[in-house]
Amino acid sequence: MQSSPSNRLASGATSREVWAWAMYDFANSGYTTVVITALFNAYFVSVVAAGAPWATFAWTSALAASYALIMVSAPLVGAWADIHAAKKKLLLITTIGCVISTAGLALAGPGDLVLAILFVVLSNFFFGSGENLIAAFLPELAQEDSLGTISGWGWSLGYLGGLLSLGLCLAYISWAQAQGLGASHFVPVSMLITATLFALASVPTFLYLRERALPQGEVSRGWVGSAFTRIKATLHHAQDFKDLRRLLICIVFYQAGIQAVITLAAVYAEQAMKFTTQQTLALIVVVNLMAAAGAFSFGYLQDRVGHIRSIALTLVGWIVMTLLAWSAEDASRFWAAAALAGICLGASQSAARAAIAMLSPAARRAEFFGLWGLAVKLSSILGPLTYGLVTWLTAGNHRLAILATGSYFVIGLLLLGGIDLARGRRAARTA
Repeated sequence: MQSSPSNRLASGATSREVWAWAMYDFANSGYTTVVITALFNAYFVSVVAAGAPWATFAWTSALAASYALIMVSAPLVGAWADIHAAKKKLLLITTIGCVISTAGLALAGPGDLVLAILFVVLSNFFFGSGENLIAAFLPELAQEDSLGTISGWGWSLGYLGGLLSLGLCLAYISWAQAQGLGASHFVPVSMLITATLFALASVPTFLYLRERALPQGEVSRGWVGSAFTRIKATLHHAQDFKDLRRLLICIVFYQAGIQAVITLAAVYAEQAMKFTTQQTLALIVVVNLMAAAGAFSFGYLQDRVGHIRSIALTLVGWIVMTLLAWSAEDASRFWAAAALAGICLGASQSAARAAIAMLSPAARRAEFFGLWGLAVKLSSILGPLTYGLVTWLTAGNHRLAILATGSYFVIGLLLLGGIDLARGRRAARTA
């Protein structure tokens, strides 16, 4: 970051500040990698819920509850942050909340279902809320023609942070297993490792990232009333932001496919491809490495060819990935699908964040990134539930399930065609 060309940065922003902003992606990615994707999910099903028939449903329901809470709260939190110039203060609150509740997962042992669900809902809620807030700083740090590049830096560093958290946990797990210790010991310790790394790695963000916004004075109705007033005004003038609205709808659909892949890739690998646990963990490592490369490289590409074209290119890649995974009969084709999924994962998420930054009015950035968070969380419910419903209705046909969720990428690609980024940017500037 220190050697990055300064002409990519917004006026007043420094390389150190951009690095500090990107470090938050590095810090919080360990949560999704270790808790949601690789470790605690399986522990919840097999140990906390003792492998009960309803265990997987209980896990997905807990996540759905947290996503629903974010959907309701994200626009309100964003509006309040804009009015009071409090993005950084709220980010600190959500970070502390996620760190404490992630550590709280260490208290969940066999049979502690209520405790585990409570801390899963809390930790994922705080994580998702913080994700929206940190994204709202992007337009303050990058010039308009470098939003994709700076966004890509953050996403790529984030995937490396996820790999570091996973690597530290796996190192401890290997040691614990060599000592004859089981999952009820090493998974709780892994939660503490993840929480600690999140806390430590986020310190540069709070030391060096500046809050540039100024309070807007709309506080006469109280902190809740003023935020609701702002949201009401946004909805009233929604016709002025039709390109942003269409992009958000597009994000709901194609992110539904992405969230299904993130949440259920390990399940597909084990059920459809008969991967062992070691192969599945290796799969996660490969996907994260390719995602880091995809986010970093596509960040530069999207600033040259445009954010919408970049998203379209990644959606074509997602469609190809779905067909590869669906048709894979041997491991080599599935590994190719996994590598392509990683590249598309980093690229599409980075491009979407940059596009939202382009279409957000300067005085409403946190609020509009709250709407972005609402769209992503809705997709986080829609995609995995679609996959689960198909497997239920087809008696466990995971290949048909992955093909069904792949249809969301096709819908997203069709919706992209009606988005005029230049028109949307003009609307944002005159808002």
